[in-house]
Amino acid sequence: MKSLIVVLLSIYFGFLGFAQDVDYSDTNNWAVLPQKHFQRTEYFTNSMNDSIDVFYVYPTLNTSNKDKRWNVEIDDKEQQKKVSSAIKYQASAWSASGNMYVPYYRQAHLRSYFKLEDGGREALLFAYEDVKKAFEYYLKNFNKGKGIILAGHSQGSTHLSMLLRDFFDGKELQKQLVAAYIPGIGFAVNEFKTIPFMTSPNQIGGFVSWNTHKRNIDKVSYKWHKGKACINPITWDLTPNSGRESHKGFLFSNDRLYVKSFNTHLIDGAIWVTKPHFPYRYLSFMMRNYHIGDVNFFWEDIKENSLERARIYLKQRFH
Repeated sequence: MKSLIVVLLSIYFGFLGFAQDVDYSDTNNWAVLPQKHFQRTEYFTNSMNDSIDVFYVYPTLNTSNKDKRWNVEIDDKEQQKKVSSAIKYQASAWSASGNMYVPYYRQAHLRSYFKLEDGGREALLFAYEDVKKAFEYYLKNFNKGKGIILAGHSQGSTHLSMLLRDFFDGKELQKQLVAAYIPGIGFAVNEFKTIPFMTSPNQIGGFVSWNTHKRNIDKVSYKWHKGKACINPITWDLTPNSGRESHKGFLFSNDRLYVKSFNTHLIDGAIWVTKPHFPYRYLSFMMRNYHIGDVNFFWEDIKENSLERARIYLKQRFH
């Protein structure tokens, strides 16, 4: 039976013209399924590991001040184009680690985070109900006991944190958790009861998070991150500084991977990086912070770490 809050949300958004439920047995409501391949590229590859699944939830893509909607419909074509871009430059970092699952969901507008008391909370919970429903369908029809990597960014990390609470934290499914990568949102070190914040590159069964800034910290966004859980996504531990030579590569929008691009510096709740060394570094001068690059800045670092955690999980499980 649905909880009262879900019923109320369904009624509320029904008045706004939304269908109450999304049918995740319809492959049109998934951006990526193993049997519905996203266009493969040099960076989005088929996984050779059939014993691991990756469930990816994309970040906030509906950000225009001109868009007055609280949530965007599943079949919105412009939104779907943006989702394809997020898959190409973010989800691809985990694509080698397992079978990829990416549901479309009626995500909340960016303003939801700043107007929680004026409709934002309802919009975010409404979006989460789609993610939850997709995950339930995935568990019932696809998982078959495989290890699970949860991966996302920003609003995607918000929804994944709720999945962790509802399905993993202190529950049987926690045994199947390889790792949860949930950057771009501030989480407490003790965010969960039994799911640890992982502070070494070979830990499994927990979560990692980070928030990327420029050297000149954007104080407006940093207030969301100060005091929160943050690892150095180059070393995957609490190393305060790492040099350019340790950076394995970030994936830029020209589809090129740039290695040894910047130094990283871990501070309270955030990681700040020096100006990237690559042909288009002038673009970074116009950015207030590097939130948009939380994943693709560390693309190759994430790929290698995800593969390593998957390897350790399978070794422990089958030996």
